[in-house]
Amino acid sequence: MTLEFSHKPNYFMYAQLIIRHIESYIKMHPDAQNAIFDLRDIYHLFQEDFASTTTNLDGILNIADEYTVDTISGDQKIISQYNIDAANNRLLIDFNAEALDALKSGKKIIEPNANNYQ
Repeated sequence: MTLEFSHKPNYFMYAQLIIRHIESYIKMHPDAQNAIFDLRDIYHLFQEDFASTTTNLDGILNIADEYTVDTISGDQKIISQYNIDAANNRLLIDFNAEALDALKSGKKIIEPNANNYQ
């Protein structure tokens, strides 16, 4: 007897959720150059999907850091760097200053092309 089981997490959906969470964070904290999110908040954001909040989070963030905003200098990534601090249950995100300014001025977020990923 064979049991075929396949679970493919939707990294792009979760990356979109992270980016929208960041976008609302920037609106609430317009002077912020970085953010520190509690991983419990990310867990709830991901509808309590434990695997996506732990094991798959780095892969999700690799997609999320490809989101850009059109600036005077061309498309700039919103996330300049991130760090998952598992010991303190935190997600640390540094933002690109040019991208932040463009977001604050009303520019739209440009999503990465999902066809370029495997």
